[in-house]
Amino acid sequence: MFKNSVFVILSLAFVLSACAPAAATPAAVMGKPTEAMMDKPTEAMMDKPTDAMMDKGTSTPDAMGDKMMASPAFFSTPLVNVRTGENFSINDFKGKVVLVETLAMWCPNCKKQQAQVKALHEALGMNKDLVSIGLDIDPNENASDLKTYTDNNGFDWIYAVAPAEVSREIGNLYGDQFLNPPSTPILVIDRKGQAHPLPFGIKGADELMKFIEPFLNEGM
Repeated sequence: MFKNSVFVILSLAFVLSACAPAAATPAAVMGKPTEAMMDKPTEAMMDKPTDAMMDKGTSTPDAMGDKMMASPAFFSTPLVNVRTGENFSINDFKGKVVLVETLAMWCPNCKKQQAQVKALHEALGMNKDLVSIGLDIDPNENASDLKTYTDNNGFDWIYAVAPAEVSREIGNLYGDQFLNPPSTPILVIDRKGQAHPLPFGIKGADELMKFIEPFLNEGM
């Protein structure tokens, strides 16, 4: 009778254990991703640029350098030297130091400034590494009158009447004051083609020399 009772108890325990739910294993849990895990970007998603990334333009150092070193368009614009009738462009003087003054014949400040440029040339002697260019930006003035003006004042460097597109680009690049002759605008272009606007107002020959000399002493 005792053996029969033990057998019944063991049989009942076996049946109960078979009916109980199986415990979840760590492998089963890890095998099914949760919604939170699915929200995280996968490696494939990280490799593909987003629209926001594509909208932002990126500039390489080379591209930035090319942009900075690019010469303004007016450097290559054909001009006419009113003193000789010869064609030239600012780019013809690459490797030299070029002083560019925007002016008008009616402007008394311009004449005073040009007198200081003349004194600068006299102080430097026959330095062929410095080229001075006077650009008449008044659309009502012409080459013939400009030649007479330079002859009468002893201004013996290069003068030209600036085409409208040259004046416009100078104003866009360096400011509207460069189109206001009484402010005596001067631009110095170094041997590497970089433009350096000088302060407005009449600059004495000594001031011009102090600014220009380092560029004259600088190699290519």
